[in-house]
Amino acid sequence: MEGIRLNRFIAMCGVCSRRKADDLIKEGKVTINKQVIYNLGYRVSPIDNIFVNGQLIFIEKKRYVLLNKPMGYITTMSDEKGRSTVVSLIKNFFNERVVPVGRLDKNTTGLLLFTNDGMLSKKLMHPKYNVQKTYHVHLDKAMKESDFKKIEQGFELEDGPIKPIELKHIGVAHLSITIHIGRNRIVRRLFQFLGYNVIKLDRVAYGCLTKNKLSLGKWRELTKKEIESLHKNN
Repeated sequence: MEGIRLNRFIAMCGVCSRRKADDLIKEGKVTINKQVIYNLGYRVSPIDNIFVNGQLIFIEKKRYVLLNKPMGYITTMSDEKGRSTVVSLIKNFFNERVVPVGRLDKNTTGLLLFTNDGMLSKKLMHPKYNVQKTYHVHLDKAMKESDFKKIEQGFELEDGPIKPIELKHIGVAHLSITIHIGRNRIVRRLFQFLGYNVIKLDRVAYGCLTKNKLSLGKWRELTKKEIESLHKNN
């Protein structure tokens, strides 16, 4: 790592962007070998101990893990109530600490991405990048054609507008909906608003990622092509 500029090193550790790293350096929040560094041009060496806000940082191997989440697991790193967490399905397989990108409700199944790539995670969750997510929805009754058209055209919920990118019939009371909005329980709420109860909700696609025969409760690491696609499209 000799010769890498300090701001790039901080960004590579997943702390923040290079621009934000420059701000941290200017604010005196970066120390190297117990000395505060204000020099934006400082280049790190392999023997440097670098701290940001008092925490030692280092470059980990980047991990990108895709889980097909089963029902009954909550999307959190730990739970004081002892409930099953998604992390329990992938822990002990990596030395690196990967965290979920976004969340799925306890009763929602489907694709959930984990990574220790902080920069990519922030991008994927930021509304301006419009990451598409496709869900298969089972309802408690067949949908009226008028309601189908209303969803297609978009309407207002209590926390703002909702308009899907695509809405398709799969079967009786079974639809596919693609959205880029990530508001809390948005898919369940839009159907409930029209008088339908969601019996089963399954996320089948996240950006360029699909299940591709990934069994429920199982995980896999992303391919190089998938990782490049996530970075390229965001």
